[in-house]
This record gives sequence, C-alpha cells and structure tokens, in this order.
Amino acid sequence: MRRLLWLLLPATALAADLASKAWILRTLGEGESMPVIKGFFYLTLGFNRGAIFGSLTWLPATARYILFAVAGLAALIYFGRLFVAQETSTWDRVALGLILGGALGNGVDRILRGAVVDFLDFIFGTWHYWTFNLADSFILVGAVLYGLRMLMAPKVEHPQGNE
Repeated sequence: MRRLLWLLLPATALAADLASKAWILRTLGEGESMPVIKGFFYLTLGFNRGAIFGSLTWLPATARYILFAVAGLAALIYFGRLFVAQETSTWDRVALGLILGGALGNGVDRILRGAVVDFLDFIFGTWHYWTFNLADSFILVGAVLYGLRMLMAPKVEHPQGNE
C-alpha cells in the first residue's frame, strides 16, 4: 500500500506538467512571448521536435519517433523498476519519481504533438538559455538529487582476490 502511495509523486509531476502545457497552449501562439520579469524571465511558446536542446532535428520524423519511443520506453522500464523496488531509499524514490513524472510528461507531448511543448524562457545578461518546461525541471532536479545521493552513499568495499 505504501509503495502505491509513492505513485502520487510521478502522477503529480505529470499532472503539473500537462496542466502547465495546456495553459500555455491556450494562452500563447507559437513563438509568442509574455514577460514575467522583463529582461530576465519570459513565457515563450515553442515546440522542440528534437532531443535535448533541440538536437537530432536533422533526423527524419519517423526515425526520431522510433528513437524517442525506444529510449523513452527503456528509461521508463529502468527507472520504474528502481522506483517500485522495495529496497529503494526514500531520497532515491523522490528523485526517481520526479524523473519518471517528467519523462512521462515529455513522452505524452511527443505522442500527442510529435514535439515537446517548451515555454520557460530565461535570459542572463547577453546569454539566452534554452526554453524548457516543468517536465525538464522535474527530470533535472530528480537527476541532481539522485546523483548527490550516490555521491554521499557510503563506499562499498569489495574483497580483494588473493594473488
């Protein structure tokens, strides 16, 4: 029962991502921008048909679809198994839940639209960061948490073979 309650984390991340994308799609047209903090943070609607930072857009649409479907399914199986495993620690489960929720959000976009809806747009002085979404944020935060937990985990000593 307790592990079933944990499913609320990726489900909530997925719901927040889908709701934010539905709102932005109703609010802005593609390429349109709305300042939140002028000169720093904008809501700008864009569609990423490629992978991370728009890479792989040179691939034909069918090849991208197959690649993203296989990679997405493999990631969901791998992280999903870790997420539900009984021995998974609380911090790992939080990290994995965020990763799963974000991956599902971007996966739903790819299935429904053939592209990921991006809209969070930051400018730092003369540097313009790539536009992203809540799913990307959940994946990043989950990956950082998971990485930090791995770095802080006690080292396991492996017995040395006698030579």
